[in-house]
Amino acid sequence: MPARHLTVLKAAALTQLTLTKHPDGPLMVFPRPTWEEFRERINALPMEAVRWKRVFLGNAMDVEIDASSRVLIAPELRKSAGLDREVMLIGMGSHLELWDAVAHAAHESEVVQSEMPNSLKGFTF
Repeated sequence: MPARHLTVLKAAALTQLTLTKHPDGPLMVFPRPTWEEFRERINALPMEAVRWKRVFLGNAMDVEIDASSRVLIAPELRKSAGLDREVMLIGMGSHLELWDAVAHAAHESEVVQSEMPNSLKGFTF
């Protein structure tokens, strides 16, 4: 766990995390209280979303940050996200995303080359 993320988590006394799949390929990493809120929102979805509920909820795994500031990720989640050697942990506000570094670079390149969505066209940077 990178120090910048670990500092924030430890300051909030958050050492329990939940990991699950993200539709774009990475893993989502939630502090446990935030996961509980996300899980409630997913559970509240209508029956037409049951297949996506299975993806998010059925693949969720609880983990602990160990004394060496590491997190053990189950082989099936590592495989689904293509995590091999180099990874990127991206802060997303309420959660983190864990990407294979090569996949993240390709994804970001694709996003930057695509047309900006209308919801961002009037956004001031």
